Amino acid sequence: MKIIRPIKASDYQALHSIAQESGIGFTSLPVNKELLQSKITNAENAIQSVPKEPGMQSYLFVMEDTDTGEVVGTTGIEATVGLQDAFYHYHVSKVVHSSRELNIHNTVEILHFCNDYTGVSEICTLFLRENARQGLNGRFLSKMRFLFMAEHEERFSDIVIAEMRGISDEEGRSPFWAWLEEHFFSMDFPTADYLTGIGSKEFIAELMPKHPIYVNLLSKSAQNSIGKVHDKTKPALRLLEQEGFKCRGYVDIFDAGPTLEADVKNIATVQASRNASIVINDNLAQTDGETCFAINTSVKSFRACIAQIAYVDGNRVAIEKASAQALGIKDGDSIRFSPANTKH
Repeated sequence: MKIIRPIKASDYQALHSIAQESGIGFTSLPVNKELLQSKITNAENAIQSVPKEPGMQSYLFVMEDTDTGEVVGTTGIEATVGLQDAFYHYHVSKVVHSSRELNIHNTVEILHFCNDYTGVSEICTLFLRENARQGLNGRFLSKMRFLFMAEHEERFSDIVIAEMRGISDEEGRSPFWAWLEEHFFSMDFPTADYLTGIGSKEFIAELMPKHPIYVNLLSKSAQNSIGKVHDKTKPALRLLEQEGFKCRGYVDIFDAGPTLEADVKNIATVQASRNASIVINDNLAQTDGETCFAINTSVKSFRACIAQIAYVDGNRVAIEKASAQALGIKDGDSIRFSPANTKH
């Protein structure tokens, strides 16, 4: 069985292996011992915290195979972004150049450097190892975050974003960054990506062009990469679009990958989720149950699993004993759950 739980210090080696496997462009997991250990410490502190409003908590969870004890994936939520370190984006907009006298009318796209998403929540750091990419595991790793946010809404902003990994080749070369590198940065994409991942962002404000960039002045390959995702990111993009996430014209400043956003209350999994008390009944759950993603209602002892869930009456549902054990709950305790096939 696969469960999702908060990360702990003993998971460091597994997280390091995931960081290595994720590759260049996965900014939130730099291959850096100090940074990875700091991420684990911050996540442990976040789970122990009792905030009354969104702060700078950084939640990080891992997917564990209970049969082998192997950590096969990770997923995270930032309660807010940009409150401590500047959080940059480009916003794609349009400007019109026209002359009535000459009967010329040209509409061109421009990129505005901005901090518009300061203070919102962010889902991040989702990575599933190659040997676990089957069944519902990827969907589970993604959707579990929305159940956690719905159950503990006081910890998060009303708006949540997701930065999608943009186009780059196997050596980590980004066509969008290549243009910026040539004209402004003199630094390759893997280096810039790594510096951002370890929190060294001062160079962005120091070297980034201060004025809007006309898109039609970029190289053709850079233009064609704006708002596009890496091939490995396409499944994650589809999942989020099914949840109701949309791109509002914001893209990453390094690889021009799209940033998606949604109101938490309008996310499909959140809308479909229910909080109910449980009855442990193998027969009822197996006979009448529906495949669901389920979480317990704890923070410090958080657990999530895939379970067969059947309605008993208005506010009670039946689950199997094995699922109850995986969630660390007993008869009468509460869970939050949502059908596995929920779409917007």
